[in-house]
This record gives sequence, structure tokens and C-alpha cells, in this order.
Amino acid sequence: MARRALGPALFEVAQAVEAVLDSPALVACSGGPDSLALAAAAFVVGGRRGLAVRAAVVDHGLQDGSAAQAAFVADRLGGLGLPAEVLTVRVRDGGDGLEAAARDARYAALETAASGAEVVLLGHTLDDQAETVLLGLARGSGTRSLAGMPARRGRFVRPLLGVRAAVTRQACVELGLQPWADPHNTASRFARVRVRERVLPVLEAELGPGIAEALARSATLLRTDADLLDGLAGAERASHPSPDLDCARLAALPAALLGRVVRDWLRDAGASDLSATHVAAVTALVTDWRGQRWAEVPGVRVHRSEGRLVASSANPAPEPAVRTEG
Repeated sequence: MARRALGPALFEVAQAVEAVLDSPALVACSGGPDSLALAAAAFVVGGRRGLAVRAAVVDHGLQDGSAAQAAFVADRLGGLGLPAEVLTVRVRDGGDGLEAAARDARYAALETAASGAEVVLLGHTLDDQAETVLLGLARGSGTRSLAGMPARRGRFVRPLLGVRAAVTRQACVELGLQPWADPHNTASRFARVRVRERVLPVLEAELGPGIAEALARSATLLRTDADLLDGLAGAERASHPSPDLDCARLAALPAALLGRVVRDWLRDAGASDLSATHVAAVTALVTDWRGQRWAEVPGVRVHRSEGRLVASSANPAPEPAVRTEG
């Protein structure tokens, strides 16, 4: 990509990248407008700072012609001056749905490909964050889920969480690039697509502009609270390391900490796919104990014995089971 004055949209994207890019980076690029604008901006910023920046295009193999499309995107990135490789993954649905399986396979491939790069840049925008918060609200999720996507987790960094998707689309126009239109992004069978195309526009029309920004701002505020509460819960567990939990000590905790301590303990014991209902079934052995002996959640059965919660392996169960008789 020739050095030239940046258009206003690309300049905004580049500013967001400048705030985080201070080491060699790998940019995950699907060829859509968000990741394409991110890749172009990272190339500009990396060049100015003398940092090695390269790109990776993940081929999930879920659509006809996906290999050719991935190769086309990699070639287009090469035309911008950005070295790019195609990562081919096999997606296996482990029970959480195809979308989750594809995400897990993608992140694993990017982690492997990131050798030599200190960060992996992801193209999620403010719009994506707003959608994530609304989806969490619809599920009745807790603070951590409503906090949306983190700006950074490990080496994965999302520089564009404060940038609107309209800006990334305009950045591509300024660059003369035609982004790839992923059919999945308009398929109404996906809840996220329905939120994007139907729910958010109605909220904006009925409540006024700025709804997406307000949702993203709420996510940031909730993340601050969630980080504090998770830290306190972690400190509570660390202060009394034991494979079992003392019910009297748990009963003295505030509800916000109790749920987090139990959730983390269950995960350490091998539980998976925990919902708020699962955690509530186990905390009821402490806060609403009426003689029930155990509660079962996916992968773990929890017994109350001699004033302690004891975890053992169990077959995964989608809904919590509770045994009341002795």
C-alpha cells in the first residue's frame, strides 16, 4: 500500500491501532470490512514504528469455495504489502454449536500461527460489542457476560471496540477495497444477525441515536466491576485452598462473591458449560439447604457432607439435577 495521506476513516482506525501496537503483531483477517481495515491500519502503523506485522486468514471449510476465498483474501493482503498466510482448520461440533466450535478452532489456529508475534489483533468493533451485550441480556446472563468482549485477553487484542462498523466500511472505500460479504453475516438463523439487522435499528429508531455506544459503554463499566469481584473471589479461594468448600464460610459471603467462588470451584473440578441456573443449584446447598444431598451440573456432581461441598465426576447434564432424599 503506497504511503499517502490517510482518509478520515482509515485515520480513525489507525489511531485505535496506534494505541495498542508496540510489538510484532499478527492480524486475523477474514476479508470483511472490519478486519480488512484493521489489517491496512496495522500495516501503516507497523511500518511507521518499524514493527513486523503479518496477517492470517482462517479457512473453516464450512462453505463451498471457502479455500479459494481465503486464498483470494491472502493475495489481496499481499497486494497491500502485508505478508499473509491461510490457516485451514477442521471444525468439529463438540455440543456447544457450530459457531462456538468454529470460534474455538479459529483461536487455536491463530495462537499457533502467532509464533514470533506478541499480539494477535482481532477486528471486533463497537457494533459487535453492543450486539454481544444485547445477546447477554436476552440470555439473562450475569455481569461477566454483560461486560462483553475484553479489549485484551492474553495475546488477543481488540483495538476497534471503540470504532463503529460504518467507519471500517468507509476506510475500505477510501482504500479502494471491496470487502468480502460473508453470507453468514446476513443469515437470519443466527441470533447475532437478527440483533444487528432488526433489534438495534428498532432501538435506535425508538430511543434515539447512540444506543450502540451506550451499550458498549455499559460493557466497559460492568467489566470493571466484574474484574474486581472476580479478583475478590479468587483471593477468597486462595486464602483457603482445599478440594472441598466449607459451607459455613460460604454462607458468610455476599451473594456476588458466593456465586463466583462456587462457579470457579466447579470449573476447577471439571464442570463445563455452566449457566447461572447450574451455579444457583449448587449454591442452594448452602443458602437454601433443606436436606438435599447433591446437585448435578455438566460434568460434576456436588454432595453436601458434614458441612462441606464435595465435588465428584458426573455425566454432563444440560439442566441441574437435585437429590432431596437421604
